Amino acid sequence: MKLARLFILLLFALIPVHALPQQQEGVRVSLVTCSPGDEVYSLYGHTAIRCTDPARGLDLAFNYGVFSFNQPHFIWNFVLGKCDYMLCPVEWDYFLLEYRERGSSVTEQVLNLMPDEASNLLAELLVGCRMENRRYRYNFLFNNCTTKVRDAIEHNVAGHVVYPDTIPLHTFRQMLRQYASRNQWAQEGNDLLLGADVDTMLTARSAMFAPEYMMRYAANAVIRQDNNDSRPLVAYTCEVLPKRNGGEIRPFPLQPLPAALCFLALCLALVAVERWLNLMLWPWDVMLLLAQGLVGCLLLFMSLFSQHPGVGHNWLLWLFNPLALFFLRKVAAAASRRGKTLWHAVHFSYLTLFMIFSPWIPQEFGNIVVPLALAFMTRPFSYYLYYRKNRIR
Repeated sequence: MKLARLFILLLFALIPVHALPQQQEGVRVSLVTCSPGDEVYSLYGHTAIRCTDPARGLDLAFNYGVFSFNQPHFIWNFVLGKCDYMLCPVEWDYFLLEYRERGSSVTEQVLNLMPDEASNLLAELLVGCRMENRRYRYNFLFNNCTTKVRDAIEHNVAGHVVYPDTIPLHTFRQMLRQYASRNQWAQEGNDLLLGADVDTMLTARSAMFAPEYMMRYAANAVIRQDNNDSRPLVAYTCEVLPKRNGGEIRPFPLQPLPAALCFLALCLALVAVERWLNLMLWPWDVMLLLAQGLVGCLLLFMSLFSQHPGVGHNWLLWLFNPLALFFLRKVAAAASRRGKTLWHAVHFSYLTLFMIFSPWIPQEFGNIVVPLALAFMTRPFSYYLYYRKNRIR
């Protein structure tokens, strides 16, 4: 019997102290990760911090992802990248209820913090929730709900957090596509608005803008103190809420690529009709040039004036050229009198150059870009056939 007790004592003595979870009577801090949902705003998941303090009866989820549509000029500021989000505390039960209704899973990683570290972090979060402190300038890649949680944790540990060296072999665009794949229209929208800046390879730290990647890095991270002692950042992990299957939102019946191919087929059919009837459907040109120019103006505006990361250096301005708006009147006037305009030759030339050099352009394009470019090229091609048949010089 004495030998058995001695063996048990020796066994407990061999267990590293840092591997033990925090005591329940003190402040406990957890990294909370919510899996992606089906709505556009929830495609990338969510991160929060849970703090429990039994002495004060607190059990709160600190949420950096709160915003209000009632803010003055909210939509305009969001387009300009000047949108402010807020840090708000939510009762844990209410926080769980929202994600239970959404069907997302909620994973809690209890952090292996010392009592003073946990208390300091809770105190900082409570101060950050005050009206004068709660707002911060949101940035969806570098200053979002996940990076704010990471920074708050790192700021309150004694030492520094060291993450595993594994680097995801992805660019920002590829990671965004990975999460937006359930909503192809949102994915194509991202590819349209985001320029070449998001086609750079991710570092381990920059990948932490995505909640699930932050969770994976935290699972193997350690807190390294000034005396080179280290302990795991996460004491233990538990799934608080399992993901609910079923009830998913049906995708829009027509997906982007089939829609773009149908549009290309329509443009080709109109070319055949024009040649059969020997006419020029200039109202169709006006519609295409108007759409092309307006999209180009949006991309140019975002590139020049928006503070959102990744919207600059957008090579799709070749395809959606704002100059198309300036040639609307000339194209319509020339077609109505069955005359010739230089715009069609210029239009066809730069679209051809775009198609030829697109494999070497340092930007990944969406699936609809090639069909749209070919559709736009049908217009100058149709006019070329008309000029040739009617010997217009």
